[in-house]
Amino acid sequence: MSETKPRVVVADDEEVIANTLAMIMNQSGFETHAVYSGEEALDIVQSFKPDILISDVIMQGITGIETAIKARALLPSCKILLFSGQACTANLLEEARAHGHEFEILTKPVHPSDLLARMRAVIPGQPGSRASATEGMLSSSRS
Repeated sequence: MSETKPRVVVADDEEVIANTLAMIMNQSGFETHAVYSGEEALDIVQSFKPDILISDVIMQGITGIETAIKARALLPSCKILLFSGQACTANLLEEARAHGHEFEILTKPVHPSDLLARMRAVIPGQPGSRASATEGMLSSSRS
């Protein structure tokens, strides 16, 4: 059995949020990188190959939804979790659904223990993992 830590990329243009979440996840047994734009997230997805991409929806440059769709194309096995503190994300999510993409979204602020529990539920091999039951929960699906 491999002893590798699950890999996570956190993308948020609010650096303090990205850095804080990365720190919490690193201390909780994940190997996590914080990035501050969708473009940076896509760059690191190609080299780091994360198990999970966590992205804010509303960012400068490309949105978190665009980032998630492109990340899915680059790394189909990567789970996607979006979060936002803005009400305007509903329209962006509806547009993504209309194109066959479904994402789970959490509302900011999200308590770190809730986020960690959600992540552990979908990572295979983690204690308490329910990956098979929640396989699609944090990923996009195409119709």
